[in-house]
Amino acid sequence: MKNNFICADLMDISPHTQSCETDFKSYGKRQRFCGRIRTVKVFQDNGLVRRLSETPSDGEVMVVDGGGSHYSALMGDRLATKAMNNGWAGVVIYGVIRDSAAINELDFGVKALGTNPRKSPTEYQGELDVTIGFGGISFATGQYLYSDEDGVLVCDNPIEGELPPIDY
Repeated sequence: MKNNFICADLMDISPHTQSCETDFKSYGKRQRFCGRIRTVKVFQDNGLVRRLSETPSDGEVMVVDGGGSHYSALMGDRLATKAMNNGWAGVVIYGVIRDSAAINELDFGVKALGTNPRKSPTEYQGELDVTIGFGGISFATGQYLYSDEDGVLVCDNPIEGELPPIDY
């Protein structure tokens, strides 16, 4: 089911799945992405986002709790390119990005609150692989995340069931 899903259909199959209430903006060419979660908790410092972006992945999704700050970007085109080239499926950032025009040219999925051209310091402050929460739900490393044009779903195990065909 890698990217052949619609979150609304997944909710119909599994109605108790967590659905994030945050209204994210989508960036990158990959509008749908899914995979196991790796969490990052930071505030106005993208060092740990950089560290994970430089780490090889087998299709995981990076979920970044940036405290909802719009002060400085936690990812730009260089980090998005590193993450894409290292096999990450996408990233969900409860914060902002920069270089959105360049990110929109990448075959990579990014959800964020918006943009700000201000660069974040890279001091590696924060925590990796801790349970984080925003949008009325929690995210934990090892859970599964599904993201499409309509939102973000989180569950403990992959959602299985008969999906209707996508005809567009």
